[in-house]
Amino acid sequence: MSKEHSGVLRAWESTMRKTQAAKKRANNIFGITSMANVTNNDLEDDTDKGVSISGEAYFAEKILPNGDYYTGQWYDNFPDGQGKYLWTDGCMYLGEWHKGKTMGKGRFSWPSGASYEGEFKTGYMDGTGTYIGSNGDTYKGKWVMNMKHGHGILNYSNGDCYDGEWRRGLQEGHGKYQWQNKNYYIGEWKTGVIFGKGIFVWSNGNTYDGYWEDGMPKGNGTYQWPDGSFYVGNWSKDPDEQNGTYYPSESSLAANLEWDPTTVYNELAGCKICVGERVSIMPSQKRLATWYSSKGGDKPRRMSADGRVSVGVERPLDKMSLWENDGNSNGLRQVRRDLDCELLGIPHNDANPKFNLGLPLKAPKLEKRQGETISKGHRNYELMLNLQLGIRHSVGRPAPATSFDLKASAFDPKDKIWTRFPREGSKYTPPHQSYEFKWKDYCPVVFRTLRKLFKVDPADYMISICGDNALRELSSPGKSGSFFYLTDDDRYMIKTMKKSEVKMFLRMLSAYYNHVRSFENTLVIKYYGLHCVKLPGTTQKKVRFIIMGNLLRSDYTIHRRFDLKGSSLGRITEKNEFETDNTTILKDLDLNFIFKLQKAWYQEFCW
Repeated sequence: MSKEHSGVLRAWESTMRKTQAAKKRANNIFGITSMANVTNNDLEDDTDKGVSISGEAYFAEKILPNGDYYTGQWYDNFPDGQGKYLWTDGCMYLGEWHKGKTMGKGRFSWPSGASYEGEFKTGYMDGTGTYIGSNGDTYKGKWVMNMKHGHGILNYSNGDCYDGEWRRGLQEGHGKYQWQNKNYYIGEWKTGVIFGKGIFVWSNGNTYDGYWEDGMPKGNGTYQWPDGSFYVGNWSKDPDEQNGTYYPSESSLAANLEWDPTTVYNELAGCKICVGERVSIMPSQKRLATWYSSKGGDKPRRMSADGRVSVGVERPLDKMSLWENDGNSNGLRQVRRDLDCELLGIPHNDANPKFNLGLPLKAPKLEKRQGETISKGHRNYELMLNLQLGIRHSVGRPAPATSFDLKASAFDPKDKIWTRFPREGSKYTPPHQSYEFKWKDYCPVVFRTLRKLFKVDPADYMISICGDNALRELSSPGKSGSFFYLTDDDRYMIKTMKKSEVKMFLRMLSAYYNHVRSFENTLVIKYYGLHCVKLPGTTQKKVRFIIMGNLLRSDYTIHRRFDLKGSSLGRITEKNEFETDNTTILKDLDLNFIFKLQKAWYQEFCW
């Protein structure tokens, strides 16, 4: 065993020893959280309203301060057992509770008339259950974390029906979809659309058996008529890519040699896949009403339907905010800090002492955005204009439709396009105020296909990079000497590269493309373009750069950042807690958390 490997093991064993006590409290970061302690002394002395002083379970009927109503079993300050909770907005839950969480079998109904009846887990629809939408759609099958996941049957209100596999709320895997007009498809699905191999059967008896892409025939396939005649060949929406042969049957009177496969695409255009009803609010988002503490005056606390304690006024997106201010000058409460530790799976008392979350934590302030805006007068202002002009030209350039099956020649490093950008403009480029420069696109077909594979809208892509808002340059380059630039909306990051790095990347491009195509949910970073700007002057300096997705863009507040390499050698930040903020990059040995994932999510993550 190598020294480095043994060092990693020792570091891991040390971490495990330190967190043994925390394992009992470590919770699912997706919602399985434990309670912040609330003693009987924290409750109002209100025994005539059914408060149990002894701490034993009892039957309670409560009209809560905000008008919510609860009746059922109550234990240790929370619903526990069978109970019914009615919110003032008309939502209602009737079923099993455990320590303030909807857990077990129950029924949740919405004021719209929609309802879910089945299994719950820590506030989520999770297990086997039936959802009936307000529009009449009915789904019966498996759920994970409020999403259809596993086998299930969805009967749409318009008469369509899908029976098959689901993955994170969308059809994926093998399934059968039948339309009201008796047409049906049996085969493979991907992210809610027909994708892969399958058979489409029309009500008149015609069939197509072959490969599909984005809901349409693509690749090898056979179209057959009831009389036995058939057409076999390569299918594509692009007529130039179509080729095949018609074979008449013995019973047919004449060969239909003039038959056009395009008619199949016209017929399929009317066979739309229904989009399921969008649920306005999930059971896990519903909160229990405020109760009051006899300590410190009338300071309200709020408890969510899955038992979490929080503060503040209920808002539709309250669950999105990890940090809240309850409006008083004392800032966040200890109970909120406890909750955030639970949400992140961080032990209350066993966290790394250098970043001890048991100490009072401050909500991140709205600070100046990361990076320096590249405005006129900046040393790289002209380069930014060149980059934006080049991107606009590359993305907006007309190009023939391509399939995801790229030829080997598309990955050839010699496949590149040079474009000259004179100041006065040309037949292909607009006039501009920057100096004349040359622009190079590496493997343009590959990156155009990658953007399509990643579902990047060309217009949105150009607006993000080439819009009115300037790019931001990060204040310090990486160890490689490369500079990083961020778009104003934080969606894309641009990194300069050395010539040797470009050559290496192009050698790996084919393997990268095959990987991201095979694993749609891969966590590998997404690349959208590889370009070069050749600057004027005697040096003819070339600046090469790659455009990638910004991995750290999030709607959540990020208050800890880690650069993890899977090594223990030198992987610690030599700063104390007071020298760090929410932009400090921490390292492997600073991380002393245990994350618990639900089994299905864990298996998918490993896969």
